[in-house]
Amino acid sequence: MRRSRLPLRSAFTSLSAAAVLFGLTACAGGPSSAGSAGTAPEGNSGSTVEVSEDTILLDVRTPEEFAAGHLDGAQLIDFNGGEIPGAIPTLDPEAEYLVYCRSGNRSGQAIELMAAAGFTNLTNLGSLEQAAGATGIRVVQ
Repeated sequence: MRRSRLPLRSAFTSLSAAAVLFGLTACAGGPSSAGSAGTAPEGNSGSTVEVSEDTILLDVRTPEEFAAGHLDGAQLIDFNGGEIPGAIPTLDPEAEYLVYCRSGNRSGQAIELMAAAGFTNLTNLGSLEQAAGATGIRVVQ
C-alpha cells in the first residue's frame, strides 16, 4: 500500500506561509495593538497613540541603544539580553504598555511573550523614531 505525501506537503506549505506572514508582520512599521487574544492588528504609520500618566513605556533594545537615545520616561528591558521572561512576573498585567525597539521586531516578540502571560493592553510602537512620532514624547539621552 502506497501512502500519499500530499497531506504532509500541504501542511508544510501552510506552515511556511504562516512563518512568512508572521515575519512580515513582526517587521511591519507603525504602531499596532495586541488585544486580549494577543493578536496584533496593523497600525497606520501616521497614527498617534494617546499616553496617560499610567501608561508604561518599555524600550526593549540593548543598554547601548538605550544610552544613545530613548523616549523620556521609558523603562529599559533588554530583549536580546534575555530580560523579558524575568521581567514579566514583576510587571502589572492590567497596565497599559507601549513597547518599542529599533525596528518593531523585538518589541513585537516581547509583546507576544507578554500576551501569552495574560497581558492585554499592549501596543507595538515600532522603532524609536516611530514611537516618538506616535506618542509626541521627546527622545532623551
